[in-house]
Amino acid sequence: MNTITQRTIAIVCGGDSSEYEVSLRSAQGLFDAFDHDRYNVYIVMIRKNDWHVNLSDGKQPVIDKNDFSFEKDGERIRFDYAYITIHGTPGENGVLQGYFDLINLPYSTCNVLVEALTFHKFALNNYLKAFGCSVADSIQVRRGVAHGWTAEKVKDYLGMPCFVKPTADGSSFGVTKVKSCDQLDDAMEFAFKQCDNVMIERFLDGTEVTVGCYKTKEKSVVFPVTEVVTDNEFFDYDAKYNGQVDEITPARISDELTAALQAETSRIYDILHCNGIIRIDYIITKNPDGSDHINLLEINTTPGMTATSFIPQQVRAAGLSLTDVLTDIVENQF
Repeated sequence: MNTITQRTIAIVCGGDSSEYEVSLRSAQGLFDAFDHDRYNVYIVMIRKNDWHVNLSDGKQPVIDKNDFSFEKDGERIRFDYAYITIHGTPGENGVLQGYFDLINLPYSTCNVLVEALTFHKFALNNYLKAFGCSVADSIQVRRGVAHGWTAEKVKDYLGMPCFVKPTADGSSFGVTKVKSCDQLDDAMEFAFKQCDNVMIERFLDGTEVTVGCYKTKEKSVVFPVTEVVTDNEFFDYDAKYNGQVDEITPARISDELTAALQAETSRIYDILHCNGIIRIDYIITKNPDGSDHINLLEINTTPGMTATSFIPQQVRAAGLSLTDVLTDIVENQF
């Protein structure tokens, strides 16, 4: 007989970004992976002001935003924990975390400050540079604010090709690889459709890899490295979600480089005081002497959790159970 007191878990998904549908798939992947003998698990959908629970009988009771509870069969259900799997706002930028802090509900991600920082690529890169992380040179431009960065000045400073991307966005929408000066204005307008701040970033030619990590009071787990190979211009939305990519785990790199990437991932996790699972993307370039150079691309604090997403792949490659990993993460806060 199971004597474990069942906690009630909300898998919070949806959100207001272009990755809404991906979030729903991540939520289902998490729902399938959770230990249902140990936890009462519900999927909670959030989009704008519509917050509701998806019940197995098709009913969709509304969430009471005063305490994040809902009513089921005449009983008030209160959650013990929120597992956030929203990609983009409000789950990846600190907004939802602030709400959960106010009602004292533990959650799976980093805190408000770290979520806001990691969501803002330009701020994150410049913050981590102070800790010795190598990042691509970049420029930030704000909508409606005079900046003086002509295409020629950008070319002189960053070179061509370069990347133009929304500064604060959870997806690969709005990203363009700009190969010549005459493409820059259109690329910036494209990025501005996603965000009021746009980052122009130096192109780094190398091998793209990604590494997941989580820590508890008892353990530190850094997953195997995944190599990302695509024939697209870069790891865009189609590569990320529509199968136009080869994801090789473990990556075809040396043991020394693997160890260095895992150590850097663990170090950054500690610098930011992260919580739950994060995934860090890197580009490996070559130094003049031919040695490998690790460059940080971005940090994902609510990484995809579909069956084919990077983290589930890495968990399997590590010989671990995603069910056990999720239990580790939840129980770490009790």
